[in-house]
Amino acid sequence: MIRHIVLFKFKPGFGWQDPAALAAERSSRLVGERVPGLLHWQVGRNIADRPIAYDFAAIGLLPDQVSLRNYQDHPFHQESAALWSAISTWVVADIEE
Repeated sequence: MIRHIVLFKFKPGFGWQDPAALAAERSSRLVGERVPGLLHWQVGRNIADRPIAYDFAAIGLLPDQVSLRNYQDHPFHQESAALWSAISTWVVADIEE
């Protein structure tokens, strides 16, 4: 099993009041329904008020490396990632369980 973790931090000038941020959030919520191979999908806004905190997280569970690659290459995932790329930076960790 692979736990896929992505943390997004808004670029300067962007925040939850921005329509682009709301569109990226909506798209992320749909990834779990539209991208096959995900065993579990969870997304959400950060609730911590700390300078080091990221703004949004996506956490997925996939059975293996092949499924992870298929997820990364899926067109809907690519569209969602492009929305986030326009408004944020992010970090990723893929952990074998």
